[in-house]
Amino acid sequence: MTSIEYQRSTAPATERARRPWVDTLVRIFRYAGVRLIGSLFAVVIGVYLTVLIANMGGYVDDIRRGQIREAVVLSMMSNPEIGRLSSEEYQALIEKQVEVEERRLGLHIPFPIRSFRYLWNALTLNLGYAEQLTSDSGSKLVRLIILERLPATLVLFATAYILLFILAISAALFLSRRYGSFLDKVVVALTPSSAAPGWFYGIFLILIFASALKILPFGGLVDAPPPESRIAYFLSVCKHLVLPTAAIFISSIFLTIYSWRTFFLIYSSEDYVEMAKAKGLSSSQIERRYVLRPTLPTIITSFALMLIGLWTGAIVLETVFNWPGLGRLLYQAIGMHDTPVIVGSTVIYAYLLAVTVFLLDIIYALVDPRVKVGAGGARP
Repeated sequence: MTSIEYQRSTAPATERARRPWVDTLVRIFRYAGVRLIGSLFAVVIGVYLTVLIANMGGYVDDIRRGQIREAVVLSMMSNPEIGRLSSEEYQALIEKQVEVEERRLGLHIPFPIRSFRYLWNALTLNLGYAEQLTSDSGSKLVRLIILERLPATLVLFATAYILLFILAISAALFLSRRYGSFLDKVVVALTPSSAAPGWFYGIFLILIFASALKILPFGGLVDAPPPESRIAYFLSVCKHLVLPTAAIFISSIFLTIYSWRTFFLIYSSEDYVEMAKAKGLSSSQIERRYVLRPTLPTIITSFALMLIGLWTGAIVLETVFNWPGLGRLLYQAIGMHDTPVIVGSTVIYAYLLAVTVFLLDIIYALVDPRVKVGAGGARP
């Protein structure tokens, strides 16, 4: 057999050996692409509704026109040359200045058309300048104001989420082995306490540890004035992070442990777990292979719903602790009717929720054997 004939005879087998891996990768990317497109579509719809609500269907534009007219009149009153004009000339000059300012802001374009322009600007965070708020550096650029507040929110909730997940899953596994014990009954009795939001417990934590005991700060991100060294600055942030993290943790930990402990109890009573015990496997092997692994999809679903709930509660929580994050920024913007900052903050929250759901959806597909990726019902 010649070398050419040999290559022809072995080529189909090689292609058949490689094709399953290629098909699997294609299905994974297709699955991720469909989920990503769905998340982006949800973000676009949510942001557009935010644009409509923030502008009150164009009513905010009427307020802005009134503010423009008021500013123009005040500026003209301070000009001594205006007194020489007749009333008609004075009124005509006011209308001209108002028209110039409205055109500069794009208010001469009908609101339905401008709403789609606002939508694109919001999605790209090209929101211009804030009307009332400023950044810590004194800038009124909306993008800069939001990006300054984003790290504080990410630090707070990432710390709380990681701590909550690790401790809750460890405690749930521990209690599933001690069903009916005194500690298990205590956790069950404390489960209704999770009905209160994090900011509710935050108020009591401030009263106890900041006001009465004076061992922790009332709020904020760092001491005033901020420490100069990096180590001292880091320790100061950690000290200010204790109370808000504890508030989030207390408001969710007992219900999470109770739910996940129930999931572990359900799966630990399956026949294959009894078979593993009969084979002589250790308790750690049984928990890891036959209890924890099949329970992960349910736990991930529960954790995803909890994440979404905690994101939406960030506004009040950060306001209570004076935490300089997106939640407090949005609260200030709503109070000052600062529409660009309201829209920008909502867009960032929409992106954060979309990224959270997208990542959890991908993780769910990887850990749950019942989720099929792509055509043919094949797993990744």
